[in-house]
Amino acid sequence: MTLHKIVLAAAATLLTTPAFAQTDMPFALDWKFEGPSAPYFHALDAGYFAEEGLTVTISEGAGSLDAIPKVATGAFPIGFADINSLMRFLDQNPGAPVTAVMMVYDKPPFAVVGRKSLGVEAPADLEGKVLGAPPPDGAWAQFPIFAAETGIDVSAITVEPVGFPTREPMLAEGQVAAITGFSFSSTLNLKRLGVPADDISVLLMADYGVDLYGNAIIVNTDFAAANPELVTGFLRAVGKGWKDAIATPDAAIAALIQRNPAADAALETERLQMSIDANVLTDFVKANGMGSIDADRMLSAIEQTKSVYDFQTTPDASLYFDASFLPTDGSLMLE
Repeated sequence: MTLHKIVLAAAATLLTTPAFAQTDMPFALDWKFEGPSAPYFHALDAGYFAEEGLTVTISEGAGSLDAIPKVATGAFPIGFADINSLMRFLDQNPGAPVTAVMMVYDKPPFAVVGRKSLGVEAPADLEGKVLGAPPPDGAWAQFPIFAAETGIDVSAITVEPVGFPTREPMLAEGQVAAITGFSFSSTLNLKRLGVPADDISVLLMADYGVDLYGNAIIVNTDFAAANPELVTGFLRAVGKGWKDAIATPDAAIAALIQRNPAADAALETERLQMSIDANVLTDFVKANGMGSIDADRMLSAIEQTKSVYDFQTTPDASLYFDASFLPTDGSLMLE
């Protein structure tokens, strides 16, 4: 073979070798760039997505009800959203090509956050009070289960529909006595607004009989079926990002601050640590690794959802979570 043919053959090999290809995979978050999103930015900066052949861009969202349709329509191949909101979306949109593939918040951050100075320290204290709740809020969607499990009289609570941007300011100003939200988001936002930490009461719904899961990585199932190895690679990179964030949260927050320079690094580090301690690194995750779910608990969660939501079709756990894309190489063990 002449030198000319050798060069042409080598060039052809480079052009056809998949290892050199990078696939665009935009990722839709459910919320703003805050502490709990830092592990994804760290994974990006550390090259974990690139190692899997992925070019990832991360977009903020406006709640799970914003993120789920983005993925279901194929506008984004992958996203992050509340699995309980996903259940209801699939019930209302049968056959929509979207499912969860990696549980992140093994213990959901759904909470009622109140102020002790306004008389809210326990679930029963909500009776006779004004509760601020954004209609698209994942925590508000689960409030009926929380109410049923705690035996509070919902008719005795005045529910004030509020916007996400005004939720914590209204509580800080005393216009409402409590709000629904994610524990780490609302708590830290209140502290940023000057509410003393010892005046904040956090009623985590999971501590009051609510047996639900929280936010998960979701995928467009058409994209996943065509690109299973890319989805698995994305999940492996996410796992590495969370593992690093648990070990060195400051490094993860540094990646976040690059995208959100106006954020308070100390506050977002605290928010990230709250999510790790209360929602991500649970006993189940310590024993089994990140990403999977317990089948019996999932069935219990569906039964609780049925108690407050009338499914149009028979609920099917296999439609809501598919573990087949999780990496099996041990990369999701966090300890």
